[in-house]
Amino acid sequence: MSVMEETAGTVLVVDDEDIVREVVCTYLEREGYETRQASAGRAALELIDSERPDLIVLDVMLPEIDGFSILSELRKQADIPVILLTARTEEADRVLGLELGADDYVVKPFSPRELAARVRTVLRRAARTGPTVPDAAISFDGLEIDGRSREVRVDGDLVDLTAKEFDLLAFLASSPRQVFSRGQLLEQVWDSSTDWQDASTVTVHIRRVRRKIERDPNEPRWISTVWGVGYRFES
Repeated sequence: MSVMEETAGTVLVVDDEDIVREVVCTYLEREGYETRQASAGRAALELIDSERPDLIVLDVMLPEIDGFSILSELRKQADIPVILLTARTEEADRVLGLELGADDYVVKPFSPRELAARVRTVLRRAARTGPTVPDAAISFDGLEIDGRSREVRVDGDLVDLTAKEFDLLAFLASSPRQVFSRGQLLEQVWDSSTDWQDASTVTVHIRRVRRKIERDPNEPRWISTVWGVGYRFES
């Protein structure tokens, strides 16, 4: 049980299908997790506020408030890990989920065993403190990254980054001019690989960071794309 003692936590399962919730919760409980359930959007938001689960398994198609809207609202307040459940297979929907801050997604129909494995993986990543970055603030021509306070400022103005967005920016900035592939960034920042995490996660997070720190995200000053290879931070 040593592995489960490290990774077990409380998982909120949000799905409007009773059978899906019951199967997922039963399987997760067998794996050592505590579970909570919600069948609709408003109930899910209330449980998130009152229970503060360690991870949320969130269906996209929900009554009242859809999963994308819940995820968007959640990301304004917290970085609780989220795994989306979706019957949609279109790439645009998967990218939208990642854009909004999902940590992973599972397409229906799915294997409960695979879902449990993804829950373990995402919780393990969330438990990490993030990649090692200097405690002292580092500055680059108006961009300041403070590893101790985990704050980023552009021209003196505080930028609102999620925990993972900060980790990604800080990791790149700690090695200026070094090119990292998406696979390397998954391993270093997400403690994962493309076996479990879609490499487009990196692309989406790079896009989000650019929107927040770049004067012109279409002509980035700080994070450049090295076509066919990956990304690098320009000092």
